[in-house]
Amino acid sequence: MIWHEMILRLMVALVLGALAGCDRERRGKPAGLKTFALVSLGAATFTLISVELINDAVAAGGQGYDPLRLVAGIIGGIGFLGAGTIIHSGGHVEGITTAAGVWIVGAIGVACGAGYYMIAAMAFGGVLIVWLPIGYVQHRWFSEIVNDDQTEGDHSRD
Repeated sequence: MIWHEMILRLMVALVLGALAGCDRERRGKPAGLKTFALVSLGAATFTLISVELINDAVAAGGQGYDPLRLVAGIIGGIGFLGAGTIIHSGGHVEGITTAAGVWIVGAIGVACGAGYYMIAAMAFGGVLIVWLPIGYVQHRWFSEIVNDDQTEGDHSRD
């Protein structure tokens, strides 16, 4: 693979990850712009490494590299990061949306690393839909329910 294509893949992953993290950053969440950018960039980097390992193996006339193993490792690592953002205290759970955001920017990074820019762009569009219009509806329609639950001592809503 030529270097400018690698750079493009990495930069698209970084930019989309950072943009996805803007909402989290604006809300003062524990994983924000930098975290999301790094997760997406890291996933893209691991994917590029996987692609290059396969290319090297094929060029040497051998086989034996399975890119899906590396992607599976990426998913496991991102899941671990996401789990670290979830906080449970006093019957109240926080950070689930942030964890889901970390997970999706990892997927965006894998898509960019593999060169599937349209998939990455569509996934990023989904992130925007979830965090902007759906977030607005959630805030407008459900914030009163959350506030009522919290005043009654029931903190089970996430």
